[in-house]
Formats: sequence, structure tokens, C-alpha cells
Amino acid sequence: MQAGAQYKYELLWIILLASCASFVIQSLAANLGVVTGKHLAEQCRSEYPKVPNFMLWIIAEIAVVACDIPEGINTSLLFCYLIGTAFALNMLFSMPVWIGVPLTGLSTMVLLKIQKYGVRKLEFLIAILVFTMAISFFVELHYSKPDPGEILHGLFVPQLKGNGATGLAISLLGAMVMPHNLFLHSALVLSRNIPRSTTGIKKACRFYLIESGLALMVAFLINVSVISVSGAVCNAPNLSPEDRANCENLDLNKASFLLRNVLGKWSSKLFAIALLASGQSSTITGTYAGQYIMQGFLDLKLKPWLRNLLTRCLAIIPSLIVSLIGGSAGAGKLIIIASMILSFELPFALVPLLKFTSCKTKMGSHVNSIWITALTWIIGLLIMGINIYYIVTSFIKLLLHSHMKLVAVIFCGIIGFAGIAIYLASIAYLVLRKNREATPLVETLPRQDIVNMQSDVTL
Repeated sequence: MQAGAQYKYELLWIILLASCASFVIQSLAANLGVVTGKHLAEQCRSEYPKVPNFMLWIIAEIAVVACDIPEGINTSLLFCYLIGTAFALNMLFSMPVWIGVPLTGLSTMVLLKIQKYGVRKLEFLIAILVFTMAISFFVELHYSKPDPGEILHGLFVPQLKGNGATGLAISLLGAMVMPHNLFLHSALVLSRNIPRSTTGIKKACRFYLIESGLALMVAFLINVSVISVSGAVCNAPNLSPEDRANCENLDLNKASFLLRNVLGKWSSKLFAIALLASGQSSTITGTYAGQYIMQGFLDLKLKPWLRNLLTRCLAIIPSLIVSLIGGSAGAGKLIIIASMILSFELPFALVPLLKFTSCKTKMGSHVNSIWITALTWIIGLLIMGINIYYIVTSFIKLLLHSHMKLVAVIFCGIIGFAGIAIYLASIAYLVLRKNREATPLVETLPRQDIVNMQSDVTL
């Protein structure tokens, strides 16, 4: 919404790029779990030495905290925030944001307990509410009448104009290609009963490819409509002074005015209800991701309720502090900052995934083809290039425009560039390090042949 309000349709190409990247990357994550029988965190634990593995765990936990604040429902990415749920409670019941944050965590714990009695019903209810919001934006898209030519231009002509465009583009990337999704997606496929044969594995990989494609197509349409609506409404020539003020400082408390043409006075209530439901769904997703990450990297045998409590506390504490200090405005800024953190941390999940799925000894006959390998590395390098460009240029601008004394500027510059060097060196380590030699998976044999082979070996 902020991308549309500030830059109209100029950042739509980021949505297209991120959707394509998510499609390729999520399919690789699913393939890794299906073929190897281990999710990404478990593969990292068995692949890397203790110190790098521990550091990757810390980075993954930070990513869970960051994505639990502005996280979308898996791939739909529509207004699903831990803070967003607090905003919804504020809009529905005039409840302060700082009270809504801990209530969100408690309600998530309750839902995690209740869902074992009917998780499909809970998912169906949330899906209805989210798609109600999606339909509202599709109808609003008709009322706002954006220029189709400008939308196509924004989709296929990359541009980053303005001081904040690069930062907002990185936030969009981080909010759509989320590190926790790679760990979660590679783990969720393990809950299915997949035949351990070449045909069975290929069918499963094809199924998850189609599933991701359909979900991301819906996500793409929703995100394009949201940006197009906010771009058309906030850049209309006959915009009222009140709406113009809302567009200049757009946050979740004010965003319901975008649906006023469709829903009238009920726009804020429906927006809040859908926001509340999707926020709950996203925090459940974040909880599951935290469980898989903690279990995979550390192999901790904690009870589920304790893992849930740890994950919730890690997400709630920073949100609560910011909402207490900065209110709704500070919480809104935290959403963008958290999304940027996700983008910066993406290489630490993406690079291991690309290396594992391109490894013959791990994937056997299901290893990435040369074309897929080249495409995924190009995507990864583009994302890393945008991140590095933004970090370096922003830090240089910060130093040049600071009012500190020269000695302080030099000192901060040394520390800052040392941190950037460590960041680059860490990524280079993951890229250049050779995979360990592993025993090839016996996934090309039917289950009975594997049993017979094991019997022969025993004899």
C-alpha cells in the first residue's frame, strides 16, 4: 500500500520479480524435503560445522522474529502482521496497540491448542475472510480505474526513482521472498506420505510445483491490485485534503479509507476483521517455522508448548517495546524495517538451499538441471546485489549527512564498513564452501527393493 501511495505503479516490477523468484525458490525447497527426507534446517545441521551452524540458527531465529511482525499468510502476503492484529483490535475495540500485541500472542497459543480439533475449519474461516478482503480490493480496482498502460509499464519496466524507492523495494522483496518460508516449505512436505520411488518422488515434486504456482498466481494478482488501488486513489487529481493526508502518512489504521468506495462506513470494520484473521494465521505460520528451525538446527527435544512459548516471546517483545514507545506510527515503521531485515537475511537461507539442491550426492537423479541452477543463482545474485547496493549507499549517505565530528564519522565508518565486510564474507563462505561428500540417496529403488537390498547386505 505504501509502495502505491508513494510511487504509484513504479514498483510493480518488484512484485513480478519477487513472485517469479518465490515460485522457483519454493519449488526447490519442496524438492529438497521430498527427495532427501530432511528439511532445510536439518540439512544445515548435518552439513556445516558447529560454529557456522550455530550462527545460521541465530540468523534464522532473527528472521522468524522479523517475519512474525510483517509476515504474510504463506504466499498470499496480504496484511498479515503480528502488529497488524494489534491494529485490528485497536480499530474494532479502540484498544491501544501495546495491549493488542500481547493479546495477539496469547490468542495464537489458544488457536494452536484448538486447531487439533478442526484445523481445516479454522483455515477455511480465515481463507473466507482474506478472500473477502481480496474481492473488496478487486472491486475497488474497478472503481479506482487505474490506467492499464501505466500498470503494464510499472510491471515490465524496472525503475527506482526517489530517495526511499530502493528501501521500499527491498522491503517488498523481504515481505514476499521470506527466509522462514524456505525452512517451513521444505518441512511441511514431509507430513505427506510420499512413495520412495523415482516415479513417486517426481509426482510429488510436480504436485508441489503446481500448488506453489497456483498460490503465487493468486498472491500476485492480490498484490498488484493492492498497489494499483493505493496508487490510483492516492494519486487521483480530485483527492480530498483528508485522504491526501492519509496517503502521505499511510499506515494500517488509516488504510481502510481505500475501500470506502466499495464498502462505505463498513470499510474499516471489514478491513479490521480480515486483518485480525490473517494476522492470527500468519503468527501460527511463524510459530511452526520457529519450531522446525529450532528442532532442525539444534536438535532440541523440547515440548511443543515450550517451543511455542519461546517463539511467541521472541516475536512479541520487540513489537511490544516499539508499540509502547512509538505508538501506531512507530509500529508502522517497524513493519518496513522488519521486511528489510528479511531481505538482508535471505542469502543465509537461499544459498544453502541452492547448493543442496544442486548437489548430486544429496539429490541423486533429482538434482537441479543446469538451466535451473543458472536461473536460481541469477535470482540469488540479483537479490544479494540489491541488498548490498542499498546497505553501502545508505551507510555512505548517513555518514556524509551526519552532524557528528570528523573523528566520530571516521570511527563509525570503520565499524560500519567492518560490519559490511563481515556480512559479505559470510555470504562468500556459504557460496564458495564445498558440500560434504554424502552417501547418495537410494531413492530410485521401490521400497520393496530397498528392503531386499538391506536384507542382502545383512546376510
